[in-house]
Amino acid sequence: MNFIPRIPIGEWAESGIDWLTDNVAGLFDVISAIFNFLVGNLTYGLTALEPLVMIVILALIAWVVRSWQLAIGTAITFLIVLSMEQWVHMMETMALVLVATVVAVVIAVPVGILAASNRAVSSVVRPIMDFMQTMPAFVYLIPAVTFFSIGVVPGMVATIIFALPPGVRMTELGIRQVDGETVEAGEAFGASSWQILRGIQLPLAVPTIMAGVNQVIMLALSMGVIAGMIGAPGLGKEVVAAISSLDLALGVEAGLGVVILAVYLDRITAALGDSATYTKSALALVQKARARRATGAL
Repeated sequence: MNFIPRIPIGEWAESGIDWLTDNVAGLFDVISAIFNFLVGNLTYGLTALEPLVMIVILALIAWVVRSWQLAIGTAITFLIVLSMEQWVHMMETMALVLVATVVAVVIAVPVGILAASNRAVSSVVRPIMDFMQTMPAFVYLIPAVTFFSIGVVPGMVATIIFALPPGVRMTELGIRQVDGETVEAGEAFGASSWQILRGIQLPLAVPTIMAGVNQVIMLALSMGVIAGMIGAPGLGKEVVAAISSLDLALGVEAGLGVVILAVYLDRITAALGDSATYTKSALALVQKARARRATGAL
């Protein structure tokens, strides 16, 4: 005998989703139109050029951002994807991941800054991020399909929600880790709160924030593959097709495409975070010098 009465949390959640579907349909239509426009145009841009030209461009980006070794590795691995006839699918996945990452970062960075500057906000945000990060990824697909039907948009929404928490956490951590003496030096120099945030805290927190962006991209890529179950285009759809038909060859090729894309995006974002370290050191020295001059003037 169960002495604890059942709490119908699932039914409450379903009722809330039904209410949103009935009363906020216009907002969902706007979101759907925006995401379809962004992903569709980015996919067109990535696939409009000849694959060999696009491979050269991506390899040059790798060379400029990191090294010639990464550029050569990029060219070789992307040629392998092209030879497996998975190029278009990989570009579709890249478009979905890039748009989802940009949207997630645009949301995560301001929330992380607010959480770092206000402990009350942080105490509210942290359990929400815990909930979002620990909820099984497949659960996000249910309300996404309810709101947006089948296709790329529900995959985008589920991907953004799933990938958002690391961006918020790492932004808050990066801001909090900024040396307090450096901030005090900026205040002594007469800088406003906005100037300290823009000129000291954010630049010094860039390496940590970029680590968060890296995690956002990796989670977006993993969720983008799962989103293939609800009709999102790309390598995820190929993986789902391989599972449904027990096509081992297709599964291996699509999975290898995911790995190659993940490695490329990981190395690029990691390189951007490494280059930001020099900005961190330079800004720290400048702020200390200004603090000394300000102290001397007083």
